[in-house]
Amino acid sequence: VQLQASGGGLVQTGGSLRLSCAASGRTFSTYGMGWFRQAPGKEREFVAAISWSGTYYADSVKGRFTISRDNAKNTVYLQMNSLKPEDTAVYYCAANTVSRSYSRNSWEYDAWGQGTLVTVSS
Repeated sequence: VQLQASGGGLVQTGGSLRLSCAASGRTFSTYGMGWFRQAPGKEREFVAAISWSGTYYADSVKGRFTISRDNAKNTVYLQMNSLKPEDTAVYYCAANTVSRSYSRNSWEYDAWGQGTLVTVSS
């Protein structure tokens, strides 16, 4: 499975961005998909995930971010609203093609995109 993330950029506090992650694979609809982020000097952290069982969010983004997928386009999205400077990070999409379930743990995802940078200015 290959993943290609896009949509990052520079935005002001309170602004919005939508990230996209295009995936290869004929069974994309069955994959658990996640978004993670890594800020400078910090560890990679869970942001959101979507699987057959539903959608899940980190507390820090709940109510501001929305994860969704279009299985016809093999694409998962992350709509980010009310952005804050602390959301500044490289955002990575990931696929869990083995258990295909939701997970907050990065090691349970077996395919990763290249990352897209989101910068929120104050």
